[in-house]
Amino acid sequence: MNYSQLSKEELQQIYDLQKNEYDNLVSQGYSVDIARGKPCNEQLDIAMPMLNIEGIENMPKSYRNYGMLDGIPELKKIFAQMLGVNTNEVILGGSSSLNLMYDTIQRALQFGIMGGEPWNKSAVKFLCPVPGYDRHFAICEHFGIEMVNVPMDEHGPNMDLVEQLVANDDSIKGIWCVPKYSNPTGVTYSDEVVKRLAEMKPKAKDFRIFWDNAYVVHDLTDTPDNLANIMELCKEAGTEDRVYQFASTSKVTMAGAGVSCIATSVNNVKDILSHMTMQTISYNKVWQYIHYLFLKDMDNVREIMKKQRDIIKPKFDTLLRAFEDSFGEDSGIATWTNPNGGYFITLDVLDGCAKRVCMLCKEAGLTLTAAGAPFPYGRDINDRTLRIAPTFTSDSDLIVATQILTCCVKLACVEKLLEK
Repeated sequence: MNYSQLSKEELQQIYDLQKNEYDNLVSQGYSVDIARGKPCNEQLDIAMPMLNIEGIENMPKSYRNYGMLDGIPELKKIFAQMLGVNTNEVILGGSSSLNLMYDTIQRALQFGIMGGEPWNKSAVKFLCPVPGYDRHFAICEHFGIEMVNVPMDEHGPNMDLVEQLVANDDSIKGIWCVPKYSNPTGVTYSDEVVKRLAEMKPKAKDFRIFWDNAYVVHDLTDTPDNLANIMELCKEAGTEDRVYQFASTSKVTMAGAGVSCIATSVNNVKDILSHMTMQTISYNKVWQYIHYLFLKDMDNVREIMKKQRDIIKPKFDTLLRAFEDSFGEDSGIATWTNPNGGYFITLDVLDGCAKRVCMLCKEAGLTLTAAGAPFPYGRDINDRTLRIAPTFTSDSDLIVATQILTCCVKLACVEKLLEK
């Protein structure tokens, strides 16, 4: 049924039923959290053999010592194949790709890029496809970088707007992108969008694409999305210095102890290492080698990710079935994404209701990502988008979460309709 077409009397009847159900849920004293996209313990157990890995005794002795700032070649090769770049275009980091993004922006602000003027000499803006990743926005806000929203659709960011903005404003220095299974919509950028990003002509000569390829191997189906190779397209366009690509093994091995990387042009690599040499002697090469022994090659990485998929795909299915059963396609109060990979489902509710849904859920013992989080400064002007993360919680708790969430969506939306 379409809720907006119901009479006040019919809406009131639904409200009374949902309120009774809600009061019962509140009385149960639940405590469930689906706020962040964390791996569950079963996923992390897949990587436990790393702690007693065979072959560690054959590790080159030099890996125990100082040096090799850009990381060990064996693991660089795996990342290069994963991201479609050359090995000499990869720098390995610590456990967090977010740390590499932060450092990259901080260096640009303080020192500029490849001898250019430091970004902090004038106002700096970043384009932010929305809905997007809240931690990207937090980095910009932390450094005082102005964020400019760019709407997302099923193909990626609105490229007409992106091209117009970057062509006319040299204070726009970058754009955040989660190009495959975007956080939180699950959208994979179309070939056309990737090509236009590679070929566009920004006014700022030091403009950079921050290509956060966090879910490059995180497929949920046997027919995964295909993402065009941005480095190849940039090389064809003569813009290979434009892109910084980031990835990590955080959701492949151990979330708190993975290995991250930045993949970029040889010119950018040289520039980055010239600063990193003042920052550190090297990252943990022993742990890099253990990762290499565990991951082996891309064929084995894909086998590991199939094990990951077998654990989390049923959790996505639980949520999606609950949304279908509770709302259907024509309710008018909820729409949702059905991603082929990644870690999130986006649930859009009736305009003006997202914050109310979060509040009701909290009172019933369900923690959601804050309404507004997928937007810069936490401002969702429509107050409708919710990011749902099903992976971390247990199967039984997830069932409870779906009961609370669907009840709260109905309750909040019917309240809104009754106000009209």
